[in-house]
This record gives sequence, C-alpha cells and structure tokens, in this order.
Amino acid sequence: MSNPGSRRNGSSIKIRLTVLCAKNLVKKDFFRLPDPFAKVVVDGSGQCHSTDTVKSTLDPKWNQHYDLYIGKTDSITISIWNHKKIHKRQGAGFLGCIRLLSNAISRLKDTGYQRLDLCKLNPSDSDAVRGQIVVSLQTRDRIGSGGPVVDCRGLLENDGPVFEGCFSEEPLPYSDPTGAAGGGNCRLDSPGQDSRPQTQRIRGQDSRGHGHTPQNRPHGHQPPDLPEGYEQRTTVQGQVYFLHTHTGVSTWHDPRIPRNQPQVKETSQAPPMDVGVDEGGGGGVSGGGDGDVAVRYERDLVHKLKLLRHELSLQQPQAGHCRIEVSREEIFEESYRQIMKMRPKDLKKRLMVKFRGEEGLDYGGVAREWLYLLCHEMLNPYYGLFQYSTDNIYTLQINPDSSINPDHLSYFHFVGRVMGLAVFHSHYINGSFTLPFYKQLLGKPIQLNDLETTDPELHKSLVWILENDITSVLDHTFCVEHNAFGKFSQHELKPNGRNIPVTEENKKEYVRLYVNWRFMRGIEAQFLALQKGFSELIPQHLLKPFDHKELELIIGGLGKIDLADWKANTRLKHCTGESNVVRWFWQAVEAFTEERRGRLLQFVTGSTRVPLQGFKALQGSTGSAGPRLFTIHLIDANTENLPKAHTCFNRIDIPPYESYEKLYEKLLTAVEETCGFAVE
Repeated sequence: MSNPGSRRNGSSIKIRLTVLCAKNLVKKDFFRLPDPFAKVVVDGSGQCHSTDTVKSTLDPKWNQHYDLYIGKTDSITISIWNHKKIHKRQGAGFLGCIRLLSNAISRLKDTGYQRLDLCKLNPSDSDAVRGQIVVSLQTRDRIGSGGPVVDCRGLLENDGPVFEGCFSEEPLPYSDPTGAAGGGNCRLDSPGQDSRPQTQRIRGQDSRGHGHTPQNRPHGHQPPDLPEGYEQRTTVQGQVYFLHTHTGVSTWHDPRIPRNQPQVKETSQAPPMDVGVDEGGGGGVSGGGDGDVAVRYERDLVHKLKLLRHELSLQQPQAGHCRIEVSREEIFEESYRQIMKMRPKDLKKRLMVKFRGEEGLDYGGVAREWLYLLCHEMLNPYYGLFQYSTDNIYTLQINPDSSINPDHLSYFHFVGRVMGLAVFHSHYINGSFTLPFYKQLLGKPIQLNDLETTDPELHKSLVWILENDITSVLDHTFCVEHNAFGKFSQHELKPNGRNIPVTEENKKEYVRLYVNWRFMRGIEAQFLALQKGFSELIPQHLLKPFDHKELELIIGGLGKIDLADWKANTRLKHCTGESNVVRWFWQAVEAFTEERRGRLLQFVTGSTRVPLQGFKALQGSTGSAGPRLFTIHLIDANTENLPKAHTCFNRIDIPPYESYEKLYEKLLTAVEETCGFAVE
C-alpha cells in the first residue's frame, strides 16, 4: 500500500489537521446556548474549511479532519463561531480563535492531540473569550505511525473530564514570541509528558470521512489477522478489497501477503474499482500491481456523478414537498424569504415550484425555469453580490465590496443554498464562475496558473516577473492599489509592505501573495456564508472525488450547445426526419445565434444548460424512470398558432406550417415573446 505524496510543488507540506472538540466556550446569550462550528483557514492561500454545526452547547465535539498544504511561511487560523449570529453582521458570533504561525506548526505536528487556549481576534477587542480547542497536526507520511494517537471515540463517549487520560496533569506552557495564538500565549499540553499508558491507536474508520454507503459497506466478517488500520470490504459486485482507514486509500492487494508473492484472486481479472476514494480528493485507488508504485484508476466523470446522485437520493425524505410559490416580478426577494426560513432537510424534499397566477403543475420544468430566472437576478452584478472577473471576461466572482448591503452575508448564504438546491435536485445554475471559485469550494489552494483564464493580463505580467531579472527594472513594493466605487485604497500584502521593495530575491513571495490577494481580498466572510449554505445540502465529503473543472460541470452543466449531439438525441413524434417541419426546424436552429439557441432550449426544457453527458441525459418530469429526450411533436392545429412547449417533457408541439419562413417567424416569436405556464 503506497502512501500519498507528502509534498506539493516542492515547497508545501501536506498536513492533516484534526479538529476534535472545544471545551468551556463563553456563553454570550442569557437564555440560549450557541450553535458552534469551527472555521479553518490557511492564511492567504485560499484554503478554507468549516466543520459541522453542533446545536446548543458550550462543549462541541466535531472530530473532523482536513488535508492542508502548508508553505514555509504559512499560518493556520482556527476560529469558532456561533451559527445563530454569524449572518447578522460582520464579526458577529465570534467565540474565540487560535493562530498557529510556522514555528508553532513545526512544534505541534506529529505530537498527538493538543489543548490550546482560545484568544481574541485582537487584544483590544471587548468581547469575552474563554475555553480551549483540541486539535492535532500530522504530516501525511506519518499518519497512522507518528506520535501518540488518542482514541477519539472514547473521548466523545466520555461525559466526564474530556482531557483526563489524554493530556498531562501539568500542561507545559508554550509562549510563541511572535504571537502564535493571536498575540497571546498558546498552551500546549503534550501527551508525551503523560506517564500513563497511551490509549490504543484507532482502528475503526472516521465516522465522517468514510460513510457506510451501499457502495462502501464493510464486509460482514473482519479477519482478526489484518494489519492495524486496515479493513476488508466488498464492492457491490462482490469483489473483495482492502481500505487503509488512516489515509483513505483502497487496494485490491491483500496486505497480509507480501508484494513479491503471487496473490490468489477470486476472479481472473478484477473489475474497475467502484469504491475507495483517496482522501486527497483524486478519485482513484491504489492497485495491487508489481512493486510499490500505486496504480491509479481514474474514474469516469459520468460514473462518479452517478454515485453522487445515488448518495444524494439516500438523503431525500420520502414524504413531503419543498413548496415554493413566487411571482415573476419579485422572484429574487420572494425566493430569498421562502428559502431562508426553511430548514436544510425541508429543502431536500421533492421540489415543487409555482408561479403566482399561473396554473402550471411542476414536474421538473417549472423548477428549471424558476432557477433560470432566479439566477439571472441573484447573479446580476447590478445587485452588488458578484462582479465580472475583468471588464472583458464575463465569469463571475464574489464582489469584495458587497458589504455596501448590510445583509450581504445572509444573501450569500441564500446563494449557497440555491446552488446546493440545484445540484441536489439535478438542476443547473445558469451562470459561470471563475475556476478558482470552484477550487475554493473544494478547499484546494489557488495557484498562479489559475489567473490565466480569469485575468490574462495580470497573469502575463506576473509570469514575466518570475521569468526575468527585475533588478533595476521594477519599482514595486509589497503594496497594491484597490479601486472601490471609484476610490483608490492601498493594501499591504504583508506587514509594512509599502516600505518593502520587490527584489529578485523576494519576487516569488510577492507573486504568491499577490495571487492570494487577487482571489481572496475582502471575501472571506462572504465565501464562508456561501459555502455554509451549499454544504447544508451537499456535504463536502461527497465532492472529494471531483476536481474543480468537474465541479463546474456539476453545478453549471454544459454552456455550449452541440448541434450534432442535439440532432442525434431528438425524438420525433407523428413525423419523420424527412418531414418538412423537422427539416425546417433544424434549418431555423442552424440559423440562430448561440444565444437564441439557448433561448430555444430554455423555452422547451426550462433551462439553457445541457447535462454534462449531453442531450441524451436531458431530465424530464420529476420522478421519471430515466432521461427524457428532446422531442419534436407534429400536431394537427391551426397554422396561425405559435409552437407550444411542455417543459416537463422536453417537448415542443409544432403545427404543420406551410413554409420555412412562417415556421421561422412563429418559432422566433414563441421563443422571444412568450412566458408563463398553463394546464391543458
């Protein structure tokens, strides 16, 4: 079994941070307890994670881990927030934080669980902070073998003193001269000082990292002689494989058999692995081939999406509906009010949308049109939540100046819920975000090459700086200008940056800080709110098999329409491919611009987006057994009538027009000038 690589790009270390629990948090409300969750940020890198929210407690227990890429100068900030208050105003709901600078990370890693005192964001803050948080840092090549490891399950089941038996009786004080804990002292309780025997290393799987899904169910009988940390499981096809629970890597090879000995297989050839995803999110497994090199099986995107849909279907309640009734004129505000007052589990019920004053019944088509219209409103830069990445590239990114709207965090929470709602119910968001936005959703670090598609001019300039000697050429400092509503302000990329010149020696640091600032300037709180809403419907661990480009397809579908694929996957009813109406219809579509083709598709199906599998996977009515192809239906009707669409069935009804010109005119009128639903 091969370990994943512990380094990325040569200068970053891959570290697994486990947030176990917190104790004795401050109670700021007299009548109710907080709903705490922890936020983990690698400062400046774009890596941001949030734990689940624990309801009504001062002693939350999470036991969740995250894989982080830490540079030599990076620091980690772990803050605890009250979910009940975080969306009310900037900074509301803060319960305490710790900040670990690079030297503190070096001291902490591979030393087991540590109890750290929570501190204020700034020493001058008046908010009361108290309590501790329990975390561990392990380098990926030491996971399962380095440092003392505490049995977390025993901790979480113990209602007594949580730290008894896990830490030394007399904690060792640790004072970071650079202020590793937000300017205060950070107390490290080293398990190495405990004279009592250490608790046995965990052999069970993480309760969150590897759920027992129907495709990933443990084998009924666990052989007692398996090496520590391994579990024997079977795929849905009955193939036996082995999971290393500490790293999340799967293999066909029996770890009890040496690699240089032949292994007796149950079948002559193992099928492609259907389960076992690397914790790093790579969507593959390690094979049992010759040598120690892991053989990666890259999963097909369509198959990974199928597994995701299955996992989400298991979370959908069997009874009840998520009913949304809005008017077309106030679709943004009315949708916001109704969605934000619902619980996440209510949003997972079967979606039923109704436009006020219209009689149409929603079997999928009305919901698609509602999402199409809603996206045009909530993603419109006019509202100030989002902005275009550059003046001539119309991909969307979070607007760092969105705080001009005092409720902007609540609206970002709403946008996240809408995105999660679309993915959960197999719909698509009609908008294109920057690729770094999807990387942030996956918790992956942002790099220089991500600028190429977002801001090519800036990318070209920064690449030139890296590839050329800038001595006596550039007169830059570690300070950049930012234009907010016509007013220019300066931002220092590092403390006292305006007085630090960019030189040949420090230019790499300048480029790294500039890229991080370009994508993260002033949007940390907004992105956290959006991510929170999205994760309420789509748990983050389900997205680990996907990369950022695949996530873009999952959320937005295919934006470009393939005319050949459209023709090949169209069903004809009461007509043939040689019928005049059919030939004229495709002639009209070929004459349309790309925008009008999208409008035609939206008129017939309710959405301008195409599933990533193409037109063969168009979704029909809600609850149908499978996809429903685009359908051209020749009807016996007055040729003065306009074509009629049935969005729940992806069908367009076309009267037998006498000429191509008349069909083109009627089709264009129907697409451009009609709206609304009715019942026949």
